[in-house]
Amino acid sequence: MRINGQHYRTIWLAQDGWRVVVIDQTRLPFRFETVALGSAEQAADAIRNMVVRGAPLIGATAAYGVALAMRVDASDAGLEAALALLGATRPTAVNLRWALERMRRVLASHEPSRRCEAAYREAAAICDEDVALCRAIGEHGLPLIRSLAAGKQAGEPVNILTHCNAGWIATVDWGTALAPVYLAHDAGIPVHVWVDETRPRNQGAGLTAFELGGHGVPHTVIVDNAGGHLMQRGQVDLVIVGTDRTTAQGDVANKIGTYLKALAAHDNGVPFYVALPSPTIDWSIGDGLSGIPIEERAGREVTHAVGLAEDGEVRAVRVVAPGSATANPAFDVTPARLVTALITERGVCAASGEGLAGLFPEIAGGAAA
Repeated sequence: MRINGQHYRTIWLAQDGWRVVVIDQTRLPFRFETVALGSAEQAADAIRNMVVRGAPLIGATAAYGVALAMRVDASDAGLEAALALLGATRPTAVNLRWALERMRRVLASHEPSRRCEAAYREAAAICDEDVALCRAIGEHGLPLIRSLAAGKQAGEPVNILTHCNAGWIATVDWGTALAPVYLAHDAGIPVHVWVDETRPRNQGAGLTAFELGGHGVPHTVIVDNAGGHLMQRGQVDLVIVGTDRTTAQGDVANKIGTYLKALAAHDNGVPFYVALPSPTIDWSIGDGLSGIPIEERAGREVTHAVGLAEDGEVRAVRVVAPGSATANPAFDVTPARLVTALITERGVCAASGEGLAGLFPEIAGGAAA
């Protein structure tokens, strides 16, 4: 995607050929800055502190983190230490575990002297594959938007509501939930996106709005609790969100507040779609409520908000009464029964074991065994 007319992925190699450069998402939308990661420890910190975020990008960054570690110690012990370090950063996004297991499997087949080169090659492959997967998600989701547009008056937009950020900033490029939106916009289909602010870190107000604005997609930022109101009044044609982990039975974990949007959509007959690449599917879990670990983040994210002050400086201010306790679950689980369908790189399917197995029989069969 483009920023100020220049194409960017969210992660790439520095000119020195070994450090890994990422966009610092904690500085967006007010500052566009990049960070060069030079060690596995720095990659782990970038994931943990949400310099990078979004399940696919977390996995890609972890893969490059392993490559950075192999520059220092490519022994079996060094590999296992890097995998443990990076694996402990964030618990909910399954792409992290998927990428690390893939790196372990590939590097275990190489002698230590060849692991560094192999690690960089495999991390690059993971990134390239993610771009292709997300583009395919967009192509399979586009007909859903096109169909709704066919029932509109000339020039009337398809109104799409999304929660959190599942755009190109959350992936290597294109995004998941926003990929169909970008393709629809580029195809000349009138679209308008309702952007949930997504407290407490405001990934919608900051990141999704930043992305859509940069691509020229009409959008409106709303407070998190406005979605149901808009659905009641017929101002939402469909909801598309991403996911950090999808179970083998179609339950989805996504940013906190997604479940409430699914309930409102179900009550108002609004289609609720979840877009995901297959590495986000956890084939080892059936029931999301009991099986998906939910990350609990620091209370400061709730008590403080970050914004651009009138003097042009970015500052954090307290918004919660002093002395009040806080709870900050980062994700919730939406049961498959509330999901209209899943949009994957292989097509659209029912949010169920049968639906997923129909698209991924070779994986689902192995998981069942």
